[in-house]
Amino acid sequence: MQHIVYIDALPKNALDAASKFSANWLPSIREQINAGDSYVLVLPDAAYDHADWRRAAIRDLARTYAPTRLNMISGGDDAAITSTQNYLSDAGGVTGQYLPLSRRGDS
Repeated sequence: MQHIVYIDALPKNALDAASKFSANWLPSIREQINAGDSYVLVLPDAAYDHADWRRAAIRDLARTYAPTRLNMISGGDDAAITSTQNYLSDAGGVTGQYLPLSRRGDS
């Protein structure tokens, strides 16, 4: 079963966003995790300097809770988010990935 966790708002500053994610979201995500399920965390789009903490967070969550699959996506429009969620639901070997998405027409 794939669970989708929407994380609605984070600060624009990368350090503040990482801190808020760790304090406000991470505890509830950890409580929800059931072995064998799949989770996709959907974060709002952010500047390039957020990529490092996001990669580290999802990588470490996936390692800690293996074999549960955990991935993170951000940005994109509704179609890109839905398409990526559908892909991840069928991609049994994909875990610990941060996937920043583009909006249609972005290059």
